[in-house]
Amino acid sequence: MTDLKLKRLGMIMEPQAGEPNEVEGVLNPAAARGRDGQLYLFPRLVARGNYSAFRIARVLFDGAGDPKGVERMGIVLEPEADYELSETGGGCEDPRICFVEPLQHYVMTYTALSRRGPRIALAISDDLLHWRRMGLATFHPYDGIAFEGVDNKDASVFPTLIPGPFGRQAVALIHRPLFPGTRPEEKVHRSRSHVTDPHRESIWISYCPVSAKDDAHRLCEFVAHHPLARPAAAWERLKIGGGAPPVMCRHGWLVVYHGVHDSAAAGVARRKLSYDAGVMVLAQPHPTRIIYRSQEPALVPKGPLERIGTVDDVVFPTGIDRRDDLGTPDRFDIYYGMADDRIGVARLDVPATLPHDATNGQSEHASP
Repeated sequence: MTDLKLKRLGMIMEPQAGEPNEVEGVLNPAAARGRDGQLYLFPRLVARGNYSAFRIARVLFDGAGDPKGVERMGIVLEPEADYELSETGGGCEDPRICFVEPLQHYVMTYTALSRRGPRIALAISDDLLHWRRMGLATFHPYDGIAFEGVDNKDASVFPTLIPGPFGRQAVALIHRPLFPGTRPEEKVHRSRSHVTDPHRESIWISYCPVSAKDDAHRLCEFVAHHPLARPAAAWERLKIGGGAPPVMCRHGWLVVYHGVHDSAAAGVARRKLSYDAGVMVLAQPHPTRIIYRSQEPALVPKGPLERIGTVDDVVFPTGIDRRDDLGTPDRFDIYYGMADDRIGVARLDVPATLPHDATNGQSEHASP
């Protein structure tokens, strides 16, 4: 059996003519079901000067239940806090949203871009319309590795509490620190025989011990950590990073993530980067164990909308919707950025049996 693949459903959103908030792109949306059962997207809008904010948009479906477009609503978050502002503007970028059931709150993780660089920020909401900033995520050191002061992106949380390594239930955060020398633009110049650093080039899971609704204000302090997955396959050679938030499927925690590789472009001296999407399934209740991982990408840039844009050759998953509304809990719609200026949607149907590969039942790192 081959690797799991995503099937494109098409483009669902593009910049609106005459809308200044979208003049440089609409991309990388969060996706969440409201308390009314409707699906909402939270696209990143890019105004002139790379100034980013978040809009809420209701997803419209056709008679078959396939997403066909959006109804634009208001702006829900734009740069205001010091950690979101810089001399040239600022940015609230690439949100992910998850309803954390034990906390009875929606939790948004996003990239806050300030003069200090990209950092992970969190906000919470009861209704998806009104968001309260919690601040920047902070990380205790791990085995001599300091996370503070390091650029960090691609964060999302699990929708339920996860057993932490300290014997307490915790909010668990998936994230990808960008330690010096680990960006794709830096690694592309290295030999292909370069050995990856299992700590500084990994997706991580970090834990914040929170046990009740009243503890929601403590969401930003992550005190324990576990390196989850480092680049392994050729398609993720230059970088592996988070994508859509983890969601439960029949086999465990489903994570649609991204990988970066390079290729020689005809007539171009420098090598081109390609952002692809892959699938990972993590064990329940301990998601530090990988049950399945794509050996080949599940979605690669294809056609002009994904291969030509603000950043060429990019498919970047950030939102996921399990289609419980159709009575098909093994079906997932994935919302993704197309070449950093439009939004597409693709579908993943999870089979009864996972494809077998070398990663099944194994973990790249010891359990905490």
